[in-house]
Amino acid sequence: MIPRYSRPEMARIWEPENKFRIWLKIETYAAEAMAELGIVPKHAADAVRKRGGFDIARIDAIEREVKHDVIAFLTSVAEHVGPEARFLHSGLTSSDVLDTCFNVQLVEAADLLIADLDALLATLKARAFEHKHTLTVGRSHGVHAEPTTFGLKLASAYAEFSRARERMVRAREEVATCAISGAVGTFAHVDPRVEAHVAKKLGLTPEPISTQVVPRDRHAFYFATLAVIASSVERLSVEIRHLQRTEVLEAEEFFSEGQKGSSAMPHKRNPVLSENLTGLARLVRGYALPALENVALWHERDISHSSVERVIGPDATIALDFALGRLTEIVKGLVIYPERMRANLDLLGGLIHSQRVLLALTASGLPREDAYRLVQRNAMTVWKSGGAFLEALLADKDVMKALSEEKLRAQFDVDYHVKHVDTIFARVFGA
Repeated sequence: MIPRYSRPEMARIWEPENKFRIWLKIETYAAEAMAELGIVPKHAADAVRKRGGFDIARIDAIEREVKHDVIAFLTSVAEHVGPEARFLHSGLTSSDVLDTCFNVQLVEAADLLIADLDALLATLKARAFEHKHTLTVGRSHGVHAEPTTFGLKLASAYAEFSRARERMVRAREEVATCAISGAVGTFAHVDPRVEAHVAKKLGLTPEPISTQVVPRDRHAFYFATLAVIASSVERLSVEIRHLQRTEVLEAEEFFSEGQKGSSAMPHKRNPVLSENLTGLARLVRGYALPALENVALWHERDISHSSVERVIGPDATIALDFALGRLTEIVKGLVIYPERMRANLDLLGGLIHSQRVLLALTASGLPREDAYRLVQRNAMTVWKSGGAFLEALLADKDVMKALSEEKLRAQFDVDYHVKHVDTIFARVFGA
C-alpha cells in the first residue's frame, strides 16, 4: 500500500520489484553458502547466481493458482535458472525469506528516516541561532508566563529531534537481524553457517534464536520509535499552529505568491501544512499498536502478523518520511515576527515579572506568603483593569515599605530572564 503522498526513495523500498530482488539475493547467498559447505552442487549455486531472475507478472499469475507468494516466486525463479533450481530454497522455510527481507526493508527505511532527521536538525539549528536572542513570551497552559527567546523554542525542538535520531539508530540496530534457521528455528535442515553468510552479505547480524520467525518485540520497538518521532513532529507543528493564530501571530507558515488559503474568504492564511502533520502523526502512532500486538504469536509462529506488516511497513515509514520532509520545509520557510513577539511580551503590562518581584520581596525579609499576597493583589488588579504592573506596585505602600523604588524597577529588566541563553545553547549544540 503506497500512499499518494509518498516520496520516491521511500516508496521504492516497498515496491514488489525491490522486495523480490531482496528475496533473490537471500536465495542466492544461501545457495552460495551451501555450495561452499558441500550441501548443494557448486554448479547449482553458480546457475542461481548467473541466471537467477523473476517476472512480477508471472509471479502474480502463479500466486493466483497456488495461493502462496514465496512458492510463486520460487517457481518464477526456477523458470529462469533451469534444472539446477531444484537445489534452491534447500532447507529454508518461507519465513526465512520473508522476515529477513522485511528487516532489510526496515533498515533501508531507517537509513532514509535518519537522513530526514539530519536535514531537519540542520534546519532547526540554523534557525535557532538566527533567533537565539529574539525575545518572546513563554506560555504555560497557553497563558503568558515569563520571557524566553524564539531561539530557545527551536533549540528545544533540536534537542528533541536529536533524541529522536538516537532512537531511530537504535531501532535500526534492533531490526537488523537475519533468520535462516528452517521450519521451527532449529537449523535441522540448514547449517547455521548459511545464516551467518547471508547475514554478512546483507549487512545484518544473525538472529540469536528464532522460532521460524524473527521475534516481533524487535519490530514493536521499531514502530513504537516511529510513533514517538511522529509525536515530536506533532509537538512542533502544534506550536507553529498556535503561533499563527490571529491573536498571537508571532510566526506563520510561508505563504507563497498566488497561494490561496480559503475557497470562501480571500484574506485567510491558514497553517494547513502544520495541521496536515498533526493528522499524519496520529496515523503513524496508530501503527504502533498493531506492531505491539504482533509480539504474541502462537507457539513457534502463526501468520497473524503478516497481514499487519504488509500495511504498517510501507505506510508508517512513508508517512513519517513525508512528515519529516514537510516539517523541515516548514521550519526553513517559517516567517518570524519579532515586533509582534515584543508587543505580546508587553501585553499584560509587565505581569510577566511577577516572580522576580515576589523573590525580591522575600529576599527583603517578608514571609513568602505575605509577599505572594502583595504581588498577587496588584497583579489581579492589572489583570482585570489593565494598566502597568510597575505603577500599581509603586502605588502600594506595603510593597514600598519592603523595597526601594530603584530595587523595584530593577525587577522589570527583561534581559534578566535570558541571561543564560548561551549556556543552554552550549548544552544543546556544543561549545
